[in-house]
Amino acid sequence: MKVIVGLSGGVDSSVAALLLKEAGHDVAGLFMRNWDSAINNDRLGNPYPTNEICPQEQDYRDAQFVADQLGIDLYRHDFVQEYWEDVFQFFLDELAQGRTPNPDILCNKYIKFQAFFEIAKSLGAEKIAMGHFARLRDNGSTELLRGVDPDKDQTYFLCQITQDQLRHSLFPVGHLTKSEIRKIARAHGLATAQKKDSTGICFIGERHFSQFLANYLPAKPGQIVTHHQIVVGMHEGLMNYTLGQRKGLGIGGDSRFKNDPWFVAGKDLATNQLFVVQGFSNDALYSDRCYVKGINWISGYPPTETSELSAKFRYRQKDVAITINFETNHDAWVYYPSRSRAVTPGQACVFYQKEVCLGGGTIESVFYQDQPRGGRLIDD
Repeated sequence: MKVIVGLSGGVDSSVAALLLKEAGHDVAGLFMRNWDSAINNDRLGNPYPTNEICPQEQDYRDAQFVADQLGIDLYRHDFVQEYWEDVFQFFLDELAQGRTPNPDILCNKYIKFQAFFEIAKSLGAEKIAMGHFARLRDNGSTELLRGVDPDKDQTYFLCQITQDQLRHSLFPVGHLTKSEIRKIARAHGLATAQKKDSTGICFIGERHFSQFLANYLPAKPGQIVTHHQIVVGMHEGLMNYTLGQRKGLGIGGDSRFKNDPWFVAGKDLATNQLFVVQGFSNDALYSDRCYVKGINWISGYPPTETSELSAKFRYRQKDVAITINFETNHDAWVYYPSRSRAVTPGQACVFYQKEVCLGGGTIESVFYQDQPRGGRLIDD
C-alpha cells in the first residue's frame, strides 16, 4: 500500500515512517510548509522580521536526512495560502473578539487531513500517516482512540477530523510511549533521535506571544480591575490573556488586598477591561455548564449511549464527567456538576467515552449557577 507520511523533521514522524517501511508499505514523505512571514507580512503591510519565525528550513533538512536514511522519497509542498485562509485568519478574528482559539485543531482539520491528503492522493497515496499520539479501531466505523502515552495523547487536537479522513489515515506511533519512540529512533540511528520536541504554535517561534500578535492585531492597553471596579494594574491588550491565567499580569503588592496571587477571570470588550480575582480556587474561575457549538462527531452522528461520557476543556486537562443536552446534532449544553476551572470561550470542548474520542466543538459561553463566566464580573 502506498502511504505518504507527514514528515515534519521531528522524531515522532520519523519513527512513523520507519515503522511503516518495516511493515512493508510503499512509503514516501511529504514536508508541509505552512508559514511564510514575508508573504503574510505583505497581506497586512507590516514590517515583520523574517529571521524570527520557526526554523522551517532546519526542520526540512532534518526531514530530508531521515528520508535519505530510510531510502524514501521526500516531497515538499507549500500550504501557506491554505493555512492563512483556514487557520490563521480565523485565529486572528477570534482573538479580536476576546476569545481563545486553538489553531492546532484547525490545522489538523483543514491542512494535515484535508489539503495534505489531496496532495498525497495526487502522488498516488492510498493512505496518509502522521506522527500523532492516537490510535484507530474498526468497530463498524473507524474509532479514534487515545494514544497509549497519557502525557502525549493528541486526540484533543484531532476532534474535528471526519470519518472519511480517519478511514484514509494511519497513526503508526499511537501505541508507543515517547520514551519508546526515542529508543527506536536511537536504535536505528535516525538523525532526529535526540531532537527536542517542538512546543507552542510554530509560526510564533521563540518569541513572546504578545510581541508576535502586535504585528497583526493592534494592542489596546486598558485597565485591570477587580469585580468591585478597583483598578489594580494595566493590561497590554485583551487578546494576550486567557481565563485562569496568572503569569504576565504585572500586578504588584497592594496594601488594600491580601497577598494571594491574581488570576484572569473575565474580559469586557466594550470597556476594554480585564477582570481579575485572587486565589487559584476562587469561585469566579469555575463553571458548571457551557454551551458548545459546531460539534463534529467523528462517527458522523451523536452518541446514542450517553453513559460514562467525559470531556476535556483544555489539552492535558483531566477528564471531567459530563451530561449533554442536545439542541441540535451539532450544538449542545454540556453540564458538569462537579465544576471545572477556567473553561474558556473559543477553546475546544472534546468529548470522550472511555478511550474513544467522540469529537468536539467550540465553547461558546460558560456559566456557573446560571451566572455567566468569562465577561464582566458580577459584584457580590
